[in-house]
Amino acid sequence: MAILTKILAILLLFFGEAAAIYMESFAAKNYTSFQFFSLFTLKILLLVLLSGGCLVTAYIMGYRVFKNIWVVAVSSITAILIIEPILIYLFFRQLPTTGAWIGLILGAVGFVVTLVL
Repeated sequence: MAILTKILAILLLFFGEAAAIYMESFAAKNYTSFQFFSLFTLKILLLVLLSGGCLVTAYIMGYRVFKNIWVVAVSSITAILIIEPILIYLFFRQLPTTGAWIGLILGAVGFVVTLVL
């Protein structure tokens, strides 16, 4: 049961980070002028609530099952390192630079090391 809870916490973390990055990219690409009561703002606010809820839940669950906040923090950073280049490419059609690819690889290695050790 504990392994399933760990997996769920990591999945929630990745989903929450993906929703947050999606929201940021969506806002950056589609922003024309700020109107508080607009459909655009409503979409952004709903994504903020969804991503925030997932992230808070993932941090709570993750800390309880891993008994170490650093595992949760490294998982969060790794989620960003993996998901952000993919979503940025999908939104803006720009490929990551060499440094971004190196960061992605080092982040993934750090994630695996953190979970194993």
